[in-house]
Amino acid sequence: MTTLDQLKQAASICTKCGLHERRTNVVFGEGDPNSPLVLVGEGPGDQEDKTGRPFVGRSGQLLDRALADNGLSRSDIYICNTVKCRAADWSTGKPQNRPPTPQETATCRDWLIPQLAEIKPWVILAIGAPSAKNLIKKDFKITKERGLYFPCEFAKTAIATLHPSYILRQQNISGDGGYSLLVTDIKRAWETALELRKKHESL
Repeated sequence: MTTLDQLKQAASICTKCGLHERRTNVVFGEGDPNSPLVLVGEGPGDQEDKTGRPFVGRSGQLLDRALADNGLSRSDIYICNTVKCRAADWSTGKPQNRPPTPQETATCRDWLIPQLAEIKPWVILAIGAPSAKNLIKKDFKITKERGLYFPCEFAKTAIATLHPSYILRQQNISGDGGYSLLVTDIKRAWETALELRKKHESL
């Protein structure tokens, strides 16, 4: 069993915050742990909680399409979230997704940091503003700073892109909703990751 497998096993029984009380599954991550590129979202939703897999709802389908438009699949990269359990508001009786609290996010860094340390990605692509604020800088502005490279303590560099759920909402209004930007950002992140790995291997 690899260290990453051990982390996943330990995370599956985590009770460090209140999110464990209503979860169905811990959504640890999936893909190629040897990939030079890791995609990091904010947290799982309903479908992810049910399946234990990241990005499997409508947002995940859009992400898969953007990967395919770059000749990639989930097996080429690694995907995870900053928070491993679904954050939901149960006050109405029917759970609705909500953003994780700062405390929940901070607590789950106990899993995220060793996870990324074990994978050792060359590039991290933060999916959406919350992930970028967690991994790049607290005052990250997705509309102004997506597509730019930033130093990152968990990789050689990090870049952020629009979240598929945001794109889907925008597509309901008009146009591609920023889908082309997502495709471009994935392309740049992947090419940069390959280039950095190649340079390292040639040393």
